[in-house]
Amino acid sequence: MAIAAAMAGSAIAQPIWPSKPVHLVVGFPPGGANDILARLVGAKLQERWGQPVLIDNKPGANAIIATEFVARSAPDGYTLLIGASGAMAFNPGLYSKLPYDPLRDFEPVTMLGSFPLVLAVNPSLPAQSVKELVQLAAAAPGKFNYSAGSTPFQLAMELFKLRSGIAVNHIAYKGSAQAVAAVLANDVQMTFVDAPPAVGQIKAGKLRALAVTSRTRAPVLPESPTMIEAGIENFEVVLWTSLFAPAGTPRAVVERLQQQIAAILRLPDVAERMAALGIEPVGGTSAQLAAVLRADIEKWTAVAKSANVKAE
Repeated sequence: MAIAAAMAGSAIAQPIWPSKPVHLVVGFPPGGANDILARLVGAKLQERWGQPVLIDNKPGANAIIATEFVARSAPDGYTLLIGASGAMAFNPGLYSKLPYDPLRDFEPVTMLGSFPLVLAVNPSLPAQSVKELVQLAAAAPGKFNYSAGSTPFQLAMELFKLRSGIAVNHIAYKGSAQAVAAVLANDVQMTFVDAPPAVGQIKAGKLRALAVTSRTRAPVLPESPTMIEAGIENFEVVLWTSLFAPAGTPRAVVERLQQQIAAILRLPDVAERMAALGIEPVGGTSAQLAAVLRADIEKWTAVAKSANVKAE
């Protein structure tokens, strides 16, 4: 009887999760795909839970600041990471030392969405195609610069350089919006960027899209060829945004998050909003995300080594 009473008391003492605000930490400034997804999904979770879902933007250091912050947070379900593939799958191959281990320090929850990149140039550049861009850059090695808002965009360009033989200079920016702004201002001539901050500028004629990095054309930019169609063989870069919790987060919390987010991603208004941004909803299981993470770490570590790219 005493044991039963103690167990009942313990159950009462354990509040139903979530019983207070939940923080979604984003490693980039507002405006990019990761931030947009965080706000879209966060608003729907807030409606379901009746608890505030707060978006914490902690940009800097290729999302290392935000990722380390969540890795060191209490594993109670109240601090979660909107984990970009850059921080989780690309950084391990670029940095000899990271203050977190993507496989050891996190519980994979679910993949929110996946998306290709867009190769975009300033319209003043006399290149109407990837082939013309390669010819232009080859004729003036080292003259042109490209912006990269994070490590995936840098490695995408480095892979392009390996495949095409051109030499262009890397200029780092703190996020996609800033990388696009640099091309708009003609501070740099080109960029690989996720679609959300670029599509509006492309459709307005302020940016010129030369190609997308998926294996098939992107519905949001149907007239833009793939890099493979444009003549760059074996070139495919598809990024993702996923939800991660600190290692040790209760399994019940992880499972509830996965199930509710999967349901949110099936909502017509959410799917429509993501499609307009060029993002494909996913919502898979924790195990599926873990498998993708392991495979992508292996793939992009090999690319970084081949391109001899390091970030310190």
